[in-house]
Amino acid sequence: MVSFVVEKPQRMSNGVVSETTRLSIIPNNSSSAQKTLLKNLEIINGGQRVNAWVDSMRASSPTHLKSLSSSVSSEKHLSSWIMRHPSALEMFEKITEASGGKQIVMFLDYDGTLSPIVDDPDKAFMSSKMRRTVKKLAKCFPTAIVTGRCIDKVYNFVKLAELYYAGSHGMDIKGPAKGFSRHKRVKQSLLYQPASDYVLMIDEVYKQLLEKTKSTPGVIVENQKFTASVHFRCVEEKKWSELVLQVRSVLERYPTLKLSQGRKVFEIRPMIDWDKGKALEFLLESLGFGNSNNVFPVYIGDDRTDEDAFKMLRDRGEGFGILVSKFPKDTDASYSLQDPSEVMNFLRRLVEWKQMQPRI
Repeated sequence: MVSFVVEKPQRMSNGVVSETTRLSIIPNNSSSAQKTLLKNLEIINGGQRVNAWVDSMRASSPTHLKSLSSSVSSEKHLSSWIMRHPSALEMFEKITEASGGKQIVMFLDYDGTLSPIVDDPDKAFMSSKMRRTVKKLAKCFPTAIVTGRCIDKVYNFVKLAELYYAGSHGMDIKGPAKGFSRHKRVKQSLLYQPASDYVLMIDEVYKQLLEKTKSTPGVIVENQKFTASVHFRCVEEKKWSELVLQVRSVLERYPTLKLSQGRKVFEIRPMIDWDKGKALEFLLESLGFGNSNNVFPVYIGDDRTDEDAFKMLRDRGEGFGILVSKFPKDTDASYSLQDPSEVMNFLRRLVEWKQMQPRI
């Protein structure tokens, strides 16, 4: 995940002049010269930071990725990437063998994993077939939705009370509704909100972002309760620099918030040590598998924010991550699937495999 903390530069990095260097090269007897030089340096450094953001935005653009995919070198790169992250469908038997009779626990991102990526985030509906598949999956394995959306929004899409939900990038965690859990290990009243102190601040930032970005066509700002999202999927590329400046101008007044980038979206989050990987660990512990060797977690996601969960599983040495992507990406996931339709096929096969296992 790309993450930039909005702050004044403190050291030499990529040509950015540090605060100490600025002061050392300014004559002591010239206040006007000092102001002029400081202003010029701010323009230079600010421009470099904006350019870094725009380059990152461009790199995450499917349009730019498609334009690269036609070259021979890119085809070789894709083949090499698939060798390192093979299809979870083609490697299905190897995956189930690796579970070795352990308790499989499923973690699923929502956008781009269970539903297609769409221009309007309010229209990211999952299909009825996908919903039925996830419902069957939850009968076989403890299943959680881990998403950047707030819980209320994602629940309105999924509408399955028997699932665990970790919204706002894992900052809002709830267990199944009373009477729906099939797994006795977890408390019915499971609730964890590590960023509860930030709710009012996020709402304040959300309102300021709405006002600040209203002049940029195509921007969609969402309040995710514990985080805020600024979608630029429908913003013309020539407006990206302007949008970066607008967002940064708001966040400069909130030193306890950080700005990161997902798939065609900026995420504003509290500066706390919590992410989707930490949420995954918390849920495993809540299910009674915190220090267990008898668990096999599987995490499926498509976004940069899912990398925290992929890395956690790799470091843990149990289970694996599956990246949903048609294009090569740097990832800690072990396997890949191309799109939500392949995700559904994989989940269906997992359910069928489980149903074929002898009952103990």
